[in-house]
Amino acid sequence: MTLHGPKAARRGPELQELGIIPDGALLIRDGVIEEVGTSRRIENLAEARKATEIDATGRVVVPGFVDSHTHLLFPAPGTGAGDEAHAAKAIRATTGQNLGARARIYLEAMARHGTTTVEAKTGCGPDENAELKILRVLSRLKRDPLDVVPTFLFRLPEEQDRTTRAAAEWVLAELLPKIRRRRLARFADVVWDAEPAHQEYFARYLAAARGLEFACKIHGDRLTSAAQLAGAVGHLVTSIDHLEQATAEQAVLLSGSAFMATLLPCASFHSGGSYAPARALIDAGVPVALASNFNSHHTPEFNMQIAIALACLRMRMTPAEAISAATINGAHALGCASRAGSLEPGKQADLLVLGVRDYRELGQHLGGNLVHMTMKRGECIYKEGGVAPRTVENLPPAW
Repeated sequence: MTLHGPKAARRGPELQELGIIPDGALLIRDGVIEEVGTSRRIENLAEARKATEIDATGRVVVPGFVDSHTHLLFPAPGTGAGDEAHAAKAIRATTGQNLGARARIYLEAMARHGTTTVEAKTGCGPDENAELKILRVLSRLKRDPLDVVPTFLFRLPEEQDRTTRAAAEWVLAELLPKIRRRRLARFADVVWDAEPAHQEYFARYLAAARGLEFACKIHGDRLTSAAQLAGAVGHLVTSIDHLEQATAEQAVLLSGSAFMATLLPCASFHSGGSYAPARALIDAGVPVALASNFNSHHTPEFNMQIAIALACLRMRMTPAEAISAATINGAHALGCASRAGSLEPGKQADLLVLGVRDYRELGQHLGGNLVHMTMKRGECIYKEGGVAPRTVENLPPAW
């Protein structure tokens, strides 16, 4: 499944176009895809004569998943999910080495389940030490073992007072420019709420971020009215994420928009809340991506296969639409579609070999791991192993 198609993000019927090549093959050199086609054509190329062969007979080969919305390191495990100040304090008290070790555990689990590129947000609030510590850790993990895309997440408390105003002004004047100078984040994100007094800061934040050449995103889980949604849509952003509160009628307002609607079915599953109106968004021509929303408290789910299955089982997406949303459109949501998200010449060899004979099984399995092998930039970083039974005599004693 090459996902070959238009250069722009996929919309409407384009999400169904998977670029399937029965009995297909790839030729990879130095981590980059050189040729794609039928096995017979690729095997007959002069460049393939000395190549190492990876046999995927009877399996499905797909692009690696692009998880375009996670909270990889914040809040930290063991801290109160709703106590932002306590969670930020825990980050400050943790060494960068320990944070990095924790992040690698999550990233390796994601790799085993097929993710090859992942976005990671901060979100500690106006806490410079905690935010910069997370960003420094993420910068050291950018290619270990996955491509990690760091995002600075701006969040204001719901109550409005002088302290909140001062914190917002400080983020705009000091923290955001410092992050840009040090090139610690690719995106600037904002939790957009309905508080009237906050709207000015959200607009100023996005304008300042664009002025500093950040790409921008909006957390849209608190957009409950058409007016709020229209206000958010008016800003030049790469994606609006969540949209669980949007209605089918409001989805029409987004028709023709340039941004990506990043949907997070795992968040709805864990909260028991409503799901974003995926069917209405797709039918209106809005490009949609799927992501895990992984964080250790609200959505401890790092398996993109579950996001795909929930999109099919609960959001009325077809398996083809869900796979497109979890690969090529996820790459567009992160601005990396020129090198990831599909299996085409010139792109990184980020791919999965699935232990199934039909891609549509991804829309049916909930909670398992169908990945037989994960390849990142042409290197195998995970391969399914056999079950190794141990006799009672070989087990260690209990004392």
